[in-house]
Amino acid sequence: MDLNLKGKVILVSGGAGLEGSIGHTIIKSLVSEGAIPAIIDINARGQLYADHINNNGGDAYFVKSDVTDPIDLGQAVHKIVSKYGKIDAVINNVGVNDGVGIEASYDEFMGSLKLNMVSYWLTVKYALPELRKSKGVILNIGSKVGLTGQGGTSAYAASKGGVLALTREWALDLLKDEIRVNAIVIAECWTPSYDAWIKTIPNSESKLESIVKKIPFQNRMTTPAEIANTVLFVISEKSSHTTGQFIFVDGGYVHLDRALLSAE
Repeated sequence: MDLNLKGKVILVSGGAGLEGSIGHTIIKSLVSEGAIPAIIDINARGQLYADHINNNGGDAYFVKSDVTDPIDLGQAVHKIVSKYGKIDAVINNVGVNDGVGIEASYDEFMGSLKLNMVSYWLTVKYALPELRKSKGVILNIGSKVGLTGQGGTSAYAASKGGVLALTREWALDLLKDEIRVNAIVIAECWTPSYDAWIKTIPNSESKLESIVKKIPFQNRMTTPAEIANTVLFVISEKSSHTTGQFIFVDGGYVHLDRALLSAE
């Protein structure tokens, strides 16, 4: 299916994750459709990703930026607009489940909010003039933690709950501009970061097995490619009448009653 994304400039915040991360996989998938990923991230590996794309016949641009710094982030968005003259979509993909809980300091809590939620608001604020011109799309990458909680991660849970609230708020605010706003909600997705996290837990193999058994559909983790495929569809014109929605790519993890699954 041709998603008609060729030549579209797609701003991806948090797009310089490790190889195989959700952000990295989204970028590769955009390039496969002929889109132009404009990557904003604090990690310099984003330049390596952009160089690889540009050296292999694609088009990509990387701007190193601290998304928690309003001035720095504003300058990053300005550089993208200066280079391409437009922004067709924003994918807010920043997210660190940092374990900032109720016992954390005020500064730690606020720092997590700035990274995991306020950066979404700032990115959209700076990109909005261009999105109004292009009648573009905003897609927020969310987490089931914003709905279910997790324990021990107050700031991340608050941030991801806020991201979902902003999704609905912006969908209403931007109706008159014909800008669609949606969120992808992820539960258990196998990424390099997840792999590193699970290995920090005692009896990690049995813990992972117990998690996987609780994922209703096929008893397996979601893959980054499955997230990226949904992202591409939602930002494309093939999803032209979808706005204000939370789209769950989670194997039924959030909504299906796992207590009814028979143990075999």
